[in-house]
Amino acid sequence: MSRYVESEKVELKTKYTDTICKEIVAFLNADGGQIIIGVDNNGKVIGVDKIDETLKKISDVITMQIEPNPQEEIRTELKFDSGKTLIVLFVSKGTRNIYCQKKYGFSSNGCVIRIGTTCKEMTAEQIRVRYEKNFYGEEYMIKKRASRADLSFRELKIYYSEKGFHVEDSSIEANFNLRNKDGEYNLLAELLADKNNIPFIFVKFSGVDKAAISERNDYGYGCILSVYEKIKARLSAENICISDTTVRPRRDRYLFDYDAVNEAVLNALVHNDWTITEPQISVFSDRMEILSHGGLPNGMAIEDFYEGISHPRNSALMRVFLNMGLTEHTGHGVPIIVKKYGREVFEITDNYIKCKIPFDKKVLELSSKNVGLNVGLNVGLNKTEKAVLGLLIESPEKTADMIAAEIGVTKRTIERTFASLQKKGKIERMGSKRDGMWVVIQ
Repeated sequence: MSRYVESEKVELKTKYTDTICKEIVAFLNADGGQIIIGVDNNGKVIGVDKIDETLKKISDVITMQIEPNPQEEIRTELKFDSGKTLIVLFVSKGTRNIYCQKKYGFSSNGCVIRIGTTCKEMTAEQIRVRYEKNFYGEEYMIKKRASRADLSFRELKIYYSEKGFHVEDSSIEANFNLRNKDGEYNLLAELLADKNNIPFIFVKFSGVDKAAISERNDYGYGCILSVYEKIKARLSAENICISDTTVRPRRDRYLFDYDAVNEAVLNALVHNDWTITEPQISVFSDRMEILSHGGLPNGMAIEDFYEGISHPRNSALMRVFLNMGLTEHTGHGVPIIVKKYGREVFEITDNYIKCKIPFDKKVLELSSKNVGLNVGLNVGLNKTEKAVLGLLIESPEKTADMIAAEIGVTKRTIERTFASLQKKGKIERMGSKRDGMWVVIQ
């Protein structure tokens, strides 16, 4: 019987192949093991001919193709058997909770685990749980003290309840790690709180530079999930649509690609360095700019950024957006933007990342002439519906009584308007009638 047998702890390889990256990751994500190169599946010693070349390839895989870097967990040795040379990789159980093949990122393709004698793809849930633990508790958001102590989390609880999560008031702070080691509310807590001191500026300029401001809105000072909903609704309202009704079906042309801009905003929120300041959205006559601070996260190469390899700066905050289904580990956001607009829309420095989305020139031309013009959210709405929608974008917690007083109509009129806007798919209710709020949707 051969001395070499494949098992849960041993992988036999006749020769070096590119699958070794996958096999190393599988052992790192399990309990470790050995990869023996130069032995076939039946245990027969074949040997390795080009020793130096093979060792170089293995070194490149370890240092360049796996994330996080696993150099400390892998030891390579030469073994001599039957007059032939074998290469043995001793792979320890990873010290981090999850590893991936860099080219696939933290997706099922990238994250595999050794089960028996095979490499199995991990499920999305397995990846999520492990990934959150990988960086959890290490980042500045958990350590930095909030600027105020009177925080509440009603809106956060509503969002989670709507997604089917059961969140108890008594455990919410512990579950979301909202206090630092000194027992004070941290920056993460402030971002998730109903009210905070963090602004989020949406500014419009009248030309192609910042010489003259035409409009300035602040959608901040509240739960970051609500801030995102307000920004998303505002983007829909800004997205002018030109409709060509001379063809069937009708052809619509938009000022900008909504999905690409949405991904840019999500990236800005999740990956911004909040210790510097908040992200900002600037709208010019020919483009939109989404600015986030901090540059690329430590250890992330610019090519990784463009390829969509996930490397979050704020993993605890990302966990919240993941649970809401707003983003994912695979880092597909940047590739979506690049596919639509190219790499040139990104300006990346050590201090910030700016995404510049150009407006469709044809839409700008026709909209100035008001030809076949429809505007985002307001298509097909009457005057009262438009007014209510505008107020809900600003403050989703407003009640029918409050809106009725501002607009100058009856409460019953507003309640009918709510029902109409719901039917048209413009708003939806989150939470109960008493404790919930209205969310404007695209």
